[in-house]
Amino acid sequence: MAIKVNKKNFQAIVLNSELPVVVDVWADWCGPCHMLAPHFAAAAEEMKGKARFVKLDAEKNQKLTKQLQVMNLPTLLYFKDGKLVDRNSGVVSKGAIISRLSPLLNKEDRPEKAGSWWQFWK
Repeated sequence: MAIKVNKKNFQAIVLNSELPVVVDVWADWCGPCHMLAPHFAAAAEEMKGKARFVKLDAEKNQKLTKQLQVMNLPTLLYFKDGKLVDRNSGVVSKGAIISRLSPLLNKEDRPEKAGSWWQFWK
């Protein structure tokens, strides 16, 4: 299960993490955010112990969301060593999340590359 972050714990949980972190910036009123949720949860389960997955409620953390320059919901932010290194907006699959995350992982934690283009949608 993803950890909920806010302005008070963002530094400790995201920026000080030894693992790569994927931040799901979402809002309860956002339909696409709810469509992304099962893919995000599945990626979090598959990458447990290799990366940290957290959720940031954009409505309750508007100042932090603005500081992170989030313009659309849902947005996924990818952090490594306390630095924002990648982002994407919109609904994406579990496979797409893991593909974006893979370069940030230690070599031994990286999943095997998909053999066919259709595996992108897994």
